[in-house]
Amino acid sequence: MKIIKILNNNRCSLSFEVFPPKVSTSFEQVKPAIEKIAKLKPSFMSVTYGAGGGTSQYTLDIAQDIRNRYGVPTMAHLTCVSSTRETVAEKIRDLKKAGIQNVMALRGDLTPEMKLSDAKHWDYSHAVDLIRELKESDADFCIGCACYPEVHPESPHQTDDIRYLKEKVDAGCDFMTTQMFFDNNLLYNFLYKIREAGITVPVIPGIMPITKAVQLERAIQLSGSFIPQRFKALVDRFGGDDMAMAQAGIAYATDQIIDLYANGVQNVHLYTMNNPEIARAIQNNISSILGNTGK
Repeated sequence: MKIIKILNNNRCSLSFEVFPPKVSTSFEQVKPAIEKIAKLKPSFMSVTYGAGGGTSQYTLDIAQDIRNRYGVPTMAHLTCVSSTRETVAEKIRDLKKAGIQNVMALRGDLTPEMKLSDAKHWDYSHAVDLIRELKESDADFCIGCACYPEVHPESPHQTDDIRYLKEKVDAGCDFMTTQMFFDNNLLYNFLYKIREAGITVPVIPGIMPITKAVQLERAIQLSGSFIPQRFKALVDRFGGDDMAMAQAGIAYATDQIIDLYANGVQNVHLYTMNNPEIARAIQNNISSILGNTGK
């Protein structure tokens, strides 16, 4: 099933993101957790793609397995920054052959030896290049892309950032998924600005439950996210107690999600960090909202 159909069915939905192992030797350790998450039957699941393509061999396998064994619609991430056009063309053929209908088109993280100043020498400099490639292929993909409610770390101004997002939509992007954020007002302000700019495709908020104090610094490094004072107070108070912090982090993420639903956002994407217990707890907290009562 194409994700755009799920997004347009006028019901609240919750989807999950999982990631392949960083090294091949840990694949069997990661697989059981991903299967437990799939058994929760989210609206769909996305499977990430390793930086530099390092774990890409598992992305397609995991996406196929989730769909075939558990009947959950899947989306495979695809990055392009370290790839040649020949490599990307091969990946597109593999996705089509596997019956994958949904693709998250991303530039991808730069490897240590890569510099933005060298971008003119790359086959792919931006995600929009990959979106065009996917759209021009003979496969009928539903294409997603990433967006930042605040501003992309490499973009000097949000105005420029939104202009680039409009280019992605014009190139064929069907929907967007946001980077993590911890203040819903940032999302509401972002939605207003992109609608004013003529971007009308669905936007799925991405929520990251912070259940360990050490995750907060990493989250800030990844997204540059603004951290509200009330969340800082939560970490200060409960960060030294693992069980208390996990419970508080799940409660905070649940509160964010309920507020989003209450304000007209119908679809939310949860960054599970491959943790089925967290995914289950949040899903249970909003079960009646999702219409899962009695399951």
